Amino acid sequence: MSVRTGLVAATAVALAAAPAGPAMAAPGGAGHHGATRAAMDAAVKAGVPGVTATARDAGGTWSATAGVGDVRTLAPRGTADHYRVGSITKTFVSTVLLQLEAERRLSLDDRVEKWLPGVVRGHGHDGRRITLRQLLNHTSGIFNYTADDDFARTYFLKDGFLEHRYDTKTPEQLVAIAMTHAPLFAPGTSWSYSNTNYVLAGMVIEKVTGHSYATEIRRRVIEPLGLRATSVPGTRTTLPRPSSHAYSKLSRATTGPTYDVTRLNPSLASSAGEMISDSTDLNRFYAALLGGRLLPPKQLTEMRTTVKADEIPGARYGLGLIDRKLGCGVHVWGHDGGIHGSTSSAVTTADGRHSLAFNFNGDWSGDSDAVIEGEFCGKQASERPS
Repeated sequence: MSVRTGLVAATAVALAAAPAGPAMAAPGGAGHHGATRAAMDAAVKAGVPGVTATARDAGGTWSATAGVGDVRTLAPRGTADHYRVGSITKTFVSTVLLQLEAERRLSLDDRVEKWLPGVVRGHGHDGRRITLRQLLNHTSGIFNYTADDDFARTYFLKDGFLEHRYDTKTPEQLVAIAMTHAPLFAPGTSWSYSNTNYVLAGMVIEKVTGHSYATEIRRRVIEPLGLRATSVPGTRTTLPRPSSHAYSKLSRATTGPTYDVTRLNPSLASSAGEMISDSTDLNRFYAALLGGRLLPPKQLTEMRTTVKADEIPGARYGLGLIDRKLGCGVHVWGHDGGIHGSTSSAVTTADGRHSLAFNFNGDWSGDSDAVIEGEFCGKQASERPS
């Protein structure tokens, strides 16, 4: 199983960290996608309802599906499915903040207090000691609001979710939850994944520009790249078509009844994880980002400057971007994302020339690492070191 951290780490709904590093040629045979396909089939056999994936490399574009998009009708998944991408949203948010830095409208060394006075206060939190950079690389020490027990019971477990799935939460409310807890550590002294960091980052974007983070992502990333399947839904509860259903156990267990969680109000994720996209768009985004089309060299170097991420074995975390070395020595850059009923990954080589994006429409099972290893290393799970 992938190491999972992020939006719903308190439950079986989870976010995985994604891979990264200097580009290396994939071993012979990887371009045929056979091992990728085998890993997708294995995920379905392990319990994932369905998988959709698209890869892009020098040989062209390859898309495939496995399993079903609707467990009632057994309709298959589609290669053009829209899906909730969870914490992949974080790379978009970081890109916008780095663009603002390039425009000299802010500095990543600015204290959070400068832009959000009085917001990061309580139980030892102090925005006067935390920089924007520490938000983006998760070294702020700010408590992760999704780890709050009441929040988890209300939005991630069955009884709470079924009653509250359409609630609207404001960024300020989400940050306030975190402020009722003590910090995890002093700023800059350790690393821990916190969705609160990126809710604050979205609030900073609005304070600097006068526009919502969603507006800035649309204007600066979605429209220039022509990402027609990508959106920031706000409080919209439905997925655009085409799409499949999303399923969850709504439990800390991986067994028991399965619930259709396709419809929900994604404001509970805010700028930490509310976006929707498809595999083709995600490949285009990460290829453009790593290829230098969205950031000047200085800011792209900052984004790729990593710190040790103890919660993600073998990986390091940059600014909304994860670097991990695969079993065959290939490095890929990207992010994974999890939200109710949806587990997604999008990764690319450092030159942006070989990309993969895929989605499981279930959140309790499946080995996403195996799909990535299959694509970039040509290895099936049985061939990987234990």
